[in-house]
Amino acid sequence: MTATASVGGRRRLHVRVEGTVQGVGFRPFVFRLACALGVSGHVFNDTRGVVVEAEAAAPALDSFLERLESELPPLAAVERVSVRELPCAGARGFEIRQSPSSGKPSALVSPDSATCDDCLAELFDPTDRRYRYPFINCTNCGPRFTIVRGVPYDRPLTTMAGFEMCAACRAEYEDPADRRFHAQPNACPDCGPRLSVPLGSVVHALRAGAIVAVKGLGGFHLACLARDESAVAALRARKHREDKPFALMVPSVEAASELACLSPQDEALLMARERPIVLAPRRAEAPVAPSVAPVSRELGLMLPYSPLHHLLLGDLGVPLVMTSGNVSDEPIAYSDEDALERLAAIADLFLLHDRPIETRTDDSVVRTVSVPGGVRPLLLRRSRGYVPASINLPIRAGQQILACGAELKNTFCVAKGERAWVGPHIGDLENFETLRSFSEGIEHFKRLFAVEPQLVAHDLHPEYLSTKYALELDGVQLIGVQHHHAHMAACLAEHGESGPALGVIYDGTGYGPDRTVWGGELLYGDAAGVERVGHLRPVRLPGGAAAIRQPWRMACAWLVEAEDGEPELPPRLIGAVDPRTWRRVVRLARSGIASPVTTSAGRLFDAVAALCGIRAHVNYEGQAAIELEAACERDEHGSYPLPVGGTPLALDAGPTILAIAAELTDGVPTATVAARFHNTLAQATANACALVAPAGAAVVLSGGVFQNLRLLEGTAARLAEAGFRVLTPERLPPNDGGIAYGQAAVAAARLARCRG
Repeated sequence: MTATASVGGRRRLHVRVEGTVQGVGFRPFVFRLACALGVSGHVFNDTRGVVVEAEAAAPALDSFLERLESELPPLAAVERVSVRELPCAGARGFEIRQSPSSGKPSALVSPDSATCDDCLAELFDPTDRRYRYPFINCTNCGPRFTIVRGVPYDRPLTTMAGFEMCAACRAEYEDPADRRFHAQPNACPDCGPRLSVPLGSVVHALRAGAIVAVKGLGGFHLACLARDESAVAALRARKHREDKPFALMVPSVEAASELACLSPQDEALLMARERPIVLAPRRAEAPVAPSVAPVSRELGLMLPYSPLHHLLLGDLGVPLVMTSGNVSDEPIAYSDEDALERLAAIADLFLLHDRPIETRTDDSVVRTVSVPGGVRPLLLRRSRGYVPASINLPIRAGQQILACGAELKNTFCVAKGERAWVGPHIGDLENFETLRSFSEGIEHFKRLFAVEPQLVAHDLHPEYLSTKYALELDGVQLIGVQHHHAHMAACLAEHGESGPALGVIYDGTGYGPDRTVWGGELLYGDAAGVERVGHLRPVRLPGGAAAIRQPWRMACAWLVEAEDGEPELPPRLIGAVDPRTWRRVVRLARSGIASPVTTSAGRLFDAVAALCGIRAHVNYEGQAAIELEAACERDEHGSYPLPVGGTPLALDAGPTILAIAAELTDGVPTATVAARFHNTLAQATANACALVAPAGAAVVLSGGVFQNLRLLEGTAARLAEAGFRVLTPERLPPNDGGIAYGQAAVAAARLARCRG
């Protein structure tokens, strides 16, 4: 960026840089750049970002401004540079000044970043003073968000405040030529954090079959050898996690390739500085215990992202189960006291350290998806490595906003101006621990980004704990946002789209304005408002919430809806369901008693999975649909009838269910049936879009059901072939983890419409 034309003479500029420019080595970068170009002045952090005063001849200043944006440190991201003229002061030399503490913070905080190559080289160099030091870091890597207590990002406002640097570390910290110049978590074995037990003892315990609670960057993991079936089965039993797959940490990409079939995009994600868990197709001969991922065709793999992980995996040389340190349905433990209390019945040994974690932040989860435009990541859980990077709001928020999110896979969002900050994955708001994590997280973000909400957006469901939290706030304006509208608005907003567009939102359940259970919706409109232009054929949800836990009830409901007589217990459910109970549920579905109406796509998947004999009962949310996708024959292209028509438009899966039941009775393989069902729904969705959206329109595909790779790719391909412009979530999950951002986008859009 050039302030004015290059002319002779000396000039002085005030330069403000905004973006992710704190805690990423930006001031040292500015210092070195200024010294190289002969620019005098100073640089410091403030609550908005970085401020530079630069004085030099005009050509040097022009070069300085241009390189300020083009030669950034690895973790930096510049969003805005503003420049104004100052009177020349005759300055000589350049310095980094102390950061002022006054003012409201608006600087962006960097996410945690995986250990860089330079630090790894030192970690394993016997001649280096930080050889095998588990907390090695520099300006290009290490903890950021999880240790930050406030901004500007300086050591006194982090959890490293209690560790006074030794003379050697202080010399590095103050040397502009050093990689650790102003690295706030800088430490060494003489002055920094320490482990509670020798690492050798932990390695020995793991090899002996122990389960170890390991304190990481954003919380605790529970670890054991991935090949040790006895240890993995014990972990599953103690954690009360019956079937859901465990994540694995592997020493290298090569080790990951021995377990899963990795595409180049998968490998790139594994090695990215965010270090997410990457879902990839497992190899049939993958040497892991059967209890790691029962039934699943995929494994969740991640590489070490902290020095402690590198040491553990390096010493062991084999994959570890590395699952969240919690009991199922609780948030991840992140303080020593909490972990010692809640994980005592699970872990045989605790590996602690004395650097406090300020904010619990679970591992992120991602997979690759092939959609029109190429192969790209699909986030399933956005947390460590990605949070708290801001996401732009295409409609500037006229008031400061808090969006409270949904009940499942909860995240919250705060927003002001053109920025929104989505909090880390919290989990399902179903108990006191998760609710406390939710409320504490909101308060932390409000302090960190100086947001005092005037407008609070929430889901329409009156029983969600996130809704109740919003309704109990004083002195704010409340705005209720329909669940599926929030899904659609989130995708539109992250793509910077103003609409109108068609939203195909398929998920499990969402409260409709008609007080019925929605979940298979076609919505037309924009962030400010939508019209429901179509949906899946409504059926009963026999027993209410019981039908979510028992997919066979949905099979019963769909057969009742599709058949004229009383449906018999399907052959593949014999033995899994008592015939008398089946008949009672048939009567329940016919009567409508304790059986609300639903258009849920998730419940349709449940019904098909139950008919196939894949899953009559589930142990975690979405299990039946996940296992139905896993059962699909890869190269099957057949389909079933699924009529689309009527006013309002309905996708009638009744004939689909009858055709599936008939083929299963005739002995058609489950893999064939599962694949044909996916093909059917993808084609019917494209057919429905063609009836309600203008040619070439943008179509949003979102909602938890579109975590299904086969359905997402199949639907997107058919829509693209029909000439539609397909939008899918990219920076946020399609599941309820994106709801809060969508609520904020709706609130901002409605506010703008009212002002207009």
